[in-house]
Amino acid sequence: QVVFALNQTLLQQESLRAGSLQIPYTTEDLIKHYNCGNLSSIIFNHDTAQVPNFINTTLLAHELVTAQEIDRYFRQELIYKRNERMGRRVKHLLEEYPNKSFFFAFGAGHFMGNNTVIDVLRREGYEVEHTPAGEAI
Repeated sequence: QVVFALNQTLLQQESLRAGSLQIPYTTEDLIKHYNCGNLSSIIFNHDTAQVPNFINTTLLAHELVTAQEIDRYFRQELIYKRNERMGRRVKHLLEEYPNKSFFFAFGAGHFMGNNTVIDVLRREGYEVEHTPAGEAI
């Protein structure tokens, strides 16, 4: 699986460099949607946005199975479990120190797709509000 993932990543990078593969959004698009709080936009709605997309139409049947296994592993281990841990840490601090104020800063990856840190906290009964860029906290 590691060799397959490495080969697919290299092929993807070669295609990007050659111009035969285009990313459907720019860095500016990502920044704009993030700053506007549009975290459910199509750009941010991919669970595996942080990892290479190995699943494509050119794969053979056995390669597709491998790609799906890797995708499931990345989604579970690198996204869902990480966000669960971060959400539990926030919840623990809020409960342990109920009279204190906190400021939590997370990278954008903690807010993309499904099962985000925000989703974890909302499931625990917390109300989470977006503060737009430039607005005082």
